[in-house]
Amino acid sequence: MSTQEIKKIVLAYSGGLDTSIIIPWLKEHYEGAEIVCVCTNVGQDENWDGMEEKALKSGASKLYIMDVREEFASDFLFPLLRAGASYEGKYLLGTSIARPLQAKHQVNVALEENADAVSHGCTGKGNDQVRFELTYKALAPHLKVIAPWRLWDINSREAAIEYAEQHNIPLGNISRKNIYSRDWNIWHMSHEGGDLEDPWNRPKEDLYLQTKSPKDAPDRETEVTIKFEKGFPVRIDGKKMNPY
Repeated sequence: MSTQEIKKIVLAYSGGLDTSIIIPWLKEHYEGAEIVCVCTNVGQDENWDGMEEKALKSGASKLYIMDVREEFASDFLFPLLRAGASYEGKYLLGTSIARPLQAKHQVNVALEENADAVSHGCTGKGNDQVRFELTYKALAPHLKVIAPWRLWDINSREAAIEYAEQHNIPLGNISRKNIYSRDWNIWHMSHEGGDLEDPWNRPKEDLYLQTKSPKDAPDRETEVTIKFEKGFPVRIDGKKMNPY
């Protein structure tokens, strides 16, 4: 399929730096194509009220926001928890477990919109591109996959910020100082980029958004009781709760 044949592209959109600049890049390289964005709420804390405006200002024609938190918790996280799955005994698979679910909902929108292609903001060196693209191929193999990080000449987050500034793309709280790429859901938050590219650098205190250093925590213990049924947690301190 040539670039001229692609008239509508559905982008997995987070509102972050990478996916924000992908919108104008797609419009430049697939001339006349409509860009529809899909953002899945898997528990990340975002400015949801302002996300549609941001996507439209970046050049998208439409934004779908899908609240999949309950599905994510019950169908993905609880089986993961029951399996005790982790990577190298430490990493709790927070990013990887969400990708097939996010890609599934993106494909559903692409089929509903009668799109020609799907796109994502994964880099060309990691496993995320595989997670997204295998899901695309399993569910809608006729859709063309566009992976800008494997195609463009942008080679750093600094260059991505420069591209955004040149194209008047709103960046929110992203800056050359706050340059981390974060992936966030109800299971975890991961960081990459900036000074973290050098593994000798210790993460700075202001990097942590979900946790508090033990030295800053209350100097007292707290006991929590969790009840399990068939390997799944169902109650906290006696109170029955749904998975999310």
